[in-house]
Amino acid sequence: MFVGIRPRQHRLILWATPLLFAILWLSYVVAALRAQPGSLAAALDWGVLTGGLDSMDAWRRALADGSVLRLFSGLFLHADWIHLLGNLVFLLIFGLPAERTMGGWRFLLLFLLGGAFSNLAAVLAIGAPDRVVIGASGAVSALIGAYLALFPGARLGVVLPLGLFLQFVRVPAFLLIGMWVLLQVGFAYSGPAFGAVAWPAHIAGFVFGVLFALLTRAAIARRLRRSRGY
Repeated sequence: MFVGIRPRQHRLILWATPLLFAILWLSYVVAALRAQPGSLAAALDWGVLTGGLDSMDAWRRALADGSVLRLFSGLFLHADWIHLLGNLVFLLIFGLPAERTMGGWRFLLLFLLGGAFSNLAAVLAIGAPDRVVIGASGAVSALIGAYLALFPGARLGVVLPLGLFLQFVRVPAFLLIGMWVLLQVGFAYSGPAFGAVAWPAHIAGFVFGVLFALLTRAAIARRLRRSRGY
């Protein structure tokens, strides 16, 4: 007589997404409390400054004085609470399932590297000096790209206004994300900072996220097999 034994399921604890959520929110609160009304001191001190990193000499200077770290620190600054709220919502929507699949450390690496890469793309695309790039939009775009690569058949819930009623429908993720990508490309061609948004950073972050997920999918698959006890 044989008795089937179910594989041991390891309980997943999601920590990277809540940690990033808390750091982004806390950074905004601290910067808002310390800044003078209308002051851009925090953005100027920690944000990514355009007009550099376009040559080997510029990179050597940035590495020597530590200003290259602005590519990362700028991710945790936001212009206002609406800017922050939008990034936090997308972080939860796409971050939680992505972290559940790829693990906390790999997810954190994706956020930081994808965000830094998107900031660099914005610096090179804008070109004009004395502009400041801040916000986690590029990093969140990397999460969206990774989400699409990891879950190509997923569906996202959307609320549509139909007359006097609101209808909840589930739409293929690739369709909604594809429309989002087309908007980013369109706005990027309208101008590198159209609407005070660095649209090239969104595109660069999205591409980085897709490539990151595809290049690490073998390691992600091994992690999932271990977590399921196979």
